Amino acid sequence: MTSVYTIALDAMGGDYGLPVVVPAAIAALKQYNDIDLILVGDKEKIQAELAQQGHKDSDRLHIQHASQVVEMDEAPALALRGKKDSSMRVAINLVKAGEANAAVSAGNTGALMATARFVLKMLPGIDRPAICSVIPSEYGYSHVLDLGANVDSSAEHLYQFAVMGSELVKAIDNIESPTVGLLNIGQEAIKGNEQVKAANILLESAQLNYIGYVEGDDIFLKDVDVVVCDGFVGNIALKTTEGLAKMISNELKSQFSRNLFSKLSALIALPVLKAFRRKFDPRRYNGASLLGLQGIVVKSHGGADSLSYRHAIGIARAEAITNVPQKINKQLEALFQKNK
Repeated sequence: MTSVYTIALDAMGGDYGLPVVVPAAIAALKQYNDIDLILVGDKEKIQAELAQQGHKDSDRLHIQHASQVVEMDEAPALALRGKKDSSMRVAINLVKAGEANAAVSAGNTGALMATARFVLKMLPGIDRPAICSVIPSEYGYSHVLDLGANVDSSAEHLYQFAVMGSELVKAIDNIESPTVGLLNIGQEAIKGNEQVKAANILLESAQLNYIGYVEGDDIFLKDVDVVVCDGFVGNIALKTTEGLAKMISNELKSQFSRNLFSKLSALIALPVLKAFRRKFDPRRYNGASLLGLQGIVVKSHGGADSLSYRHAIGIARAEAITNVPQKINKQLEALFQKNK
């Protein structure tokens, strides 16, 4: 099958860079026969890593040289001004130029957001981009946004996040009318800050399948496709979820290894433990979408391993196939026409 979609990978970004990105790229090419990949970074180092991985030349894997690297602790403004030939910037430039359908980076989140916004620009009608990812729940998972791009969001911003999240779920999960909930400290109308109350009024009159307020536990226990919140709140919810999952996993491991009896019990419970680990394995949910841009950019966790990074590539592929930015733009145009 002829490759259709091209994805640019920031090969130098993240905590580990090439040792993670290169094997993830090789595995992704084996998994998906409809993508080409461009490894962006130091050409000599990329070639050396490819040789280390035993990869033979392929017409589906390309290298784009970039002389600079954005450090994980680098100030976004400095990266934007002083790292114009960074692997992150060049990968996003390829999307802007139409040479790639999407970009993936595990690099500095702030720098990635600032660079993507500067290079690709925002969709008409969207003021700020939002970070969207999935959190596992009793019903599978929920898409939650914003997860940290905006720490102070207005009611209008929350409304825009809801539109973008809904369109993402329609495209990626093929759900015709995704349910949308607004994260709040209670379900009663009198609860919440002024931004959340005002956003609730906007969403009640929107052309969305809005189900009203949801609380923190509803993310895990309620069948809701999209959960909308301020980036400050969303990031705390995400990190709390990740920490709790790790704590439970570590505690189970500790309890089942206490003595011979507990080890035998672990063998009996092994199928259940494997299922639990698979459902809550953060690697399976790696890959956060930067929504609201005129192009597709996916953020991988900085400490991702190759399996995690390959999943982020899969997210970028899915968004490229369904052309998420165009679908968000069409929905926005329809809303503007209605409000005229």
